[in-house]
Amino acid sequence: MHKPLPIGVEFFEKIISNDYYYVDKTLFIKELIDKKGEVNLFTRPRRFGKTLTLDMLRCFFEEGSDPSLFSGLKIMDSGEKYTSLMGKYPVIFLTLKSAKTGNEESAFKALRSELAREFKRHSFVLESNSLNEEESSAFLEYRDRKIEPDQYTDSLKFLCECIKTVTGKKTIILIDEYDVPLESSFYDGYYEHMVSFIRSLFEGALKTNNALEFAVITGCLRISKESIFTGLNNLNINSILTPVYGEYFGFTDEEVKAALDYYELSDKYEEVRSWYNGYLFGNSNVYNPWSTIMYLRDHTGSNRDYFPQSYWANTSSNGIVRDLIERADSETKGEIERLIEGGSIEKPVHEDITYGEIYKEQDNLWNFMLFTGYLKIISQRVENDRIYAVMVIPNRETRYIYSQKILSWFKQEIVQKSDRAPLFAAMKNGDAEGFEREINRLLGPSISYMDSYENFYHGFMVGILSGSSEYAIKSNRESGYGRSDILLRTGDVFEKAFIIELKAVKQEGKKPVTMEMMDEAAEEAIKQIDELSYADALLEEGYGNLGRYGISFFRKRCRVHYRDGY
Repeated sequence: MHKPLPIGVEFFEKIISNDYYYVDKTLFIKELIDKKGEVNLFTRPRRFGKTLTLDMLRCFFEEGSDPSLFSGLKIMDSGEKYTSLMGKYPVIFLTLKSAKTGNEESAFKALRSELAREFKRHSFVLESNSLNEEESSAFLEYRDRKIEPDQYTDSLKFLCECIKTVTGKKTIILIDEYDVPLESSFYDGYYEHMVSFIRSLFEGALKTNNALEFAVITGCLRISKESIFTGLNNLNINSILTPVYGEYFGFTDEEVKAALDYYELSDKYEEVRSWYNGYLFGNSNVYNPWSTIMYLRDHTGSNRDYFPQSYWANTSSNGIVRDLIERADSETKGEIERLIEGGSIEKPVHEDITYGEIYKEQDNLWNFMLFTGYLKIISQRVENDRIYAVMVIPNRETRYIYSQKILSWFKQEIVQKSDRAPLFAAMKNGDAEGFEREINRLLGPSISYMDSYENFYHGFMVGILSGSSEYAIKSNRESGYGRSDILLRTGDVFEKAFIIELKAVKQEGKKPVTMEMMDEAAEEAIKQIDELSYADALLEEGYGNLGRYGISFFRKRCRVHYRDGY
């Protein structure tokens, strides 16, 4: 009987106590102690184990924690220098992801609730006579949420000071998802207010706090020091570019091999590696841990031949990436095409993100995509004191996200912003030349995906033909002796209905694709409509007035041929 997999379990104690399968990352504790950073910021993509890592730190250092949780784990073999620190510190643990709400008021209330929860968790300080009346009163106001949410800026520092007064010990502060309220506030229109609050909260707790032992902060992006970490000279930044700590967020190759062996899936190693490996954090090549665990879940037992999935697609934060892509110019769209086709791009890299300036430079797109896990660096160079990185898509899972989500964003943008009246008018009138012209006009700002061939163009055509108040669209409907690509008809059987068949022309080696080749492919599409009796479905519904379109595609050009009747 195999151990259960910790799907969505982010609490270290729960994983160990319930005997879930655990990839031992406890040597992170040793490295953190050895490097003695006072305020440590770790930025990694979503779902790469940041919350679990922080909770592991809490379980190790916090007073009253259960030392047996670490029995048999690597940190216990590191020596008394490290194990002697177990359970020796008060710990404040905050997660700011609760502030991802739809409006300013609820976001600040969520932050207040999170801070008040920590006051409640440390209510033992009130049992001592060490606090004076004013301090006790202020503690109760924070704990019981009797002050306004944005007046909590001094709360973290004050809580540390109360704990030190009572216990004589300095506090460890752990803050998870610190950038979530900043991203949320940027989209919802109260960014400056949130920046001011987070800056004041961090300055008090992390900059001038004599009651602080050390702090660990995690997030997806490194927010500009000027906006959040002003004057914080003790900040130790660890991004995906930093050469240390790389193996502690994500699974190493050895860890994945061990997991596959344990679940009797060793023969799936190459498949897992091609789909979920490829992230370079510092000097460590790692796998996406969330996707790897989900793969193990879906492929154990009788499901071992289940096709790999893109598990990360629906968990990654991609709002800003989508916004930047939809603003992309033609050059940027061409670079996205190159990435999807397996190529690379070289761009300047800067780690500091200032939300207020993200739209000022198109290069910000590539930095967001790099630090949120959509790209990886394969080489770097320095020129004029700037770092330039050659970047590629990390693996098949991420490539799938490009080919599905990112391409769909472009199609949605085209559909939403384009005037399609001329398109439908040309189609309705059997105007092949006009229909072709309108399709080419809409193809221009799109990006194509060469590996998908008909699939890309089919999705594109369904997108631009959908939403008509006059025509209903059927896609890949079984009819006659096969499946026609697209059927269009009104609710009136006496109105003309249309059958559309698509062909993608493939370039063979260096031989150029010609218009004659595209014309031949369009004719072949009409021939297929006839030979496979695609008109049968419409005829059975009572439509007798039919038109047939054969459309061939090559990159961002199409040719349209038309025949009346059936």
